[in-house]
Amino acid sequence: MNLLFLGTGAGVPAKLRNVSALALMLLEERNAVWLFDCGEATQHQILHTSLKPRKIEKIFITHLHGDHIFGLPGLLGSRSFQGGTTELTVYGPRGIRQFLEVSLKISETHLKYPLSIIEYGDGLLFEDSQFKVEALLLDHAVASYGFRITEKDKQGTLDARKLREEGIPPGPIYKRLKEEETVNLDDGRTIHGSDYVGPPQKGRVIAILGDTRPCKNAVELARNANLLVHESTFSGENEEMAREYFHSTTMQAAEIAREANVGMLCLTHISSRYAKEDWNRLEKEARTIFSDSKVVSDFTNIAIPFN
Repeated sequence: MNLLFLGTGAGVPAKLRNVSALALMLLEERNAVWLFDCGEATQHQILHTSLKPRKIEKIFITHLHGDHIFGLPGLLGSRSFQGGTTELTVYGPRGIRQFLEVSLKISETHLKYPLSIIEYGDGLLFEDSQFKVEALLLDHAVASYGFRITEKDKQGTLDARKLREEGIPPGPIYKRLKEEETVNLDDGRTIHGSDYVGPPQKGRVIAILGDTRPCKNAVELARNANLLVHESTFSGENEEMAREYFHSTTMQAAEIAREANVGMLCLTHISSRYAKEDWNRLEKEARTIFSDSKVVSDFTNIAIPFN
């Protein structure tokens, strides 16, 4: 599981930061990619990576401001040309369906794969045997949401070495023991799978937030997460400006991370008013409050380890 940042700027594209887009790489977990927001030129950013658009399974849109959605119609169309045939689901606030249907109809873009569009509000968006995705409303000028992505706990590993040491060779019996069954052996012994299976591997949790002022729901979404992605459009000295434009500062994002007890904070959605030489200062600001803070850049790739 990796997070690949495709665009980390705010408002308009800049030379060093494109507008918002983030890929959750789930290639080992489900041979798929989930995209969070899709600002202008996201598909151009993808060209500089190993990401294959046909692998994109789901796209989650935090809100309908242009720097988060203007790249979406083009990406959907290109996915057809690039061999995408599997179903793709787009989740977005109310209005995303009209935006996409009008864009695709007027441009006569005909997709060669099934497209599902789900307009959501607070609550559970998706759940299967591997993952659960929940959304809560944040505090922005338009309806903007954050997501909590929870990986389900994984079954513990079978201690094959211990079994071999006890004279139990590999075979179909291992499958039964991994499922924690009780097995009667040919030599008369009765063994219990639970004695050979390690503890469950706790799943990872990621919180990815859209544009927002600091708010209670941001903390709830991030509670005890392995990693939090939070916007920090402004530096700590521009708190009044951040509030006026419904955004957060580096230090406010760090306070959310500290209160929520997250493992790591990734700061994104950086205003173009801050030149490259300012980025280190922004990171240091956040670290005065939350030590494991990182200002990410376009193409930053972060592996998310198990606890």
